[in-house]
Amino acid sequence: MVITRDEVVAVLGPVDETLVADIIATEASLSELREAFAWLNSDEALMNEGRPLPGTRVAALIDLIEPAEDFGL
Repeated sequence: MVITRDEVVAVLGPVDETLVADIIATEASLSELREAFAWLNSDEALMNEGRPLPGTRVAALIDLIEPAEDFGL
């Protein structure tokens, strides 16, 4: 089942509507979004548990929700 706006907000908190739309467009499930969020917040812990690296859809979610690097521009 594809994730809803309310589910995105429940996992990520208040976020930009464009980001919500981009996440929904990936056709990801709620569990995939939760996994992406977990990888962003504790990737070392997940690797230590022996979890496999994220799949393609989860990796795409990580790219969407990962904070942009600040290069001082």
